[in-house]
Amino acid sequence: MALFSILLALTVVSHTGAFDLGQSTRCVSIPHQLSVCHDVGYSEMRLPNLMGHSSLEAEVVPRSEDWRSLLQTGCHPQAQAFLCSLIAPVCLDTFIPPCRSLCVAVRDSCAPVLACHGHSWPEVLNCDRFPAHEDVCLTPLPKHISTFPKVFSQPACQTCPSVEELPSLKTVMDALCLNGFAVKAKLSRRRVLSTAPEMEVEGKVEFIERGPLLPYSAAQLLQQWLLLNLHCAHALVRPGRAQLYLLTGHARPDGTVSITHLFPWLKKDIHIATATRKWKQHKC
Repeated sequence: MALFSILLALTVVSHTGAFDLGQSTRCVSIPHQLSVCHDVGYSEMRLPNLMGHSSLEAEVVPRSEDWRSLLQTGCHPQAQAFLCSLIAPVCLDTFIPPCRSLCVAVRDSCAPVLACHGHSWPEVLNCDRFPAHEDVCLTPLPKHISTFPKVFSQPACQTCPSVEELPSLKTVMDALCLNGFAVKAKLSRRRVLSTAPEMEVEGKVEFIERGPLLPYSAAQLLQQWLLLNLHCAHALVRPGRAQLYLLTGHARPDGTVSITHLFPWLKKDIHIATATRKWKQHKC
C-alpha cells in the first residue's frame, strides 16, 4: 500500500462526525489483524472508535494499515500511543482521548515526515480538537523518561542522491574527498507487507570515513533516511535480495544528515574496493 494513503481516508473521515465522545459504543477485543495497535497495554477497544469507524473488518483494520509506514519511521516515541488512542481506544467507562499537548508533540515530530512526501498534517488530527486540560486524556511522557534514542544526527528530507554503477576510480575518490562521511552498508527492501519496516539496513555498517556519524546509531540513521525518503529508496533499492552499497554524505548546517552518492558495490567492481583501500593515504 502506498505510503501515507491514509490522508485520503482522513479526508473522508473528517466529514463523518468523528470525535463524538457521546456516541453509544461497545467493547471488542483488539483483533490480531490490527497489528499496529498490538503491545499498547490493553486488549479491548471501543467501537465506534474516535475516527468514526464502526466496522473492524471494513474500516478499522484496513485503514490502520495506512499508518504503518509513518509509525515505522520512528518519528515520535508516542506516535503509536497517540494513533491507537484514536484507532483502538481503550475500553473504559468513557473515551480517553489524547491530550492536546500529546497531539502537538507527535505532530511537531511527525509532520515533517508527511511534508517530505508533499502532505500537510491532516485536518482531522487538528490538535485544537483535543482537550487542553490534562486530567482525563492521554498525556505526553515527561522529558526525563522520554524514550527518544540518544542520537545526535537525524536524516534530512532531500532530493534523491545519484546512483552510479561501475564508477571510475576518480569518481569514487572525488566522492570521498567532497563528503564528510562514507560507509559500506547492505540495504534491503521487503517484497511483501510486514510488521517490520519495508526498508532495512542489514548487519553492521562499516565506516570508510566516519565523519559526523556515531558507531552505535549509524545503521538506525541510515534506515530512518530510507523510510523518510521512501520515494528515493524505492528507486534506489530493488525488492528482494539485499544489495551492498558505498554511501557518501555530509551533515547539513541544521544538523541533519544527507546522502549524496550511492555506489552499488558489485563483485566485479574493482574501483570501489581500490578507492576505499587507498583512501586513508590519499590526499584530496
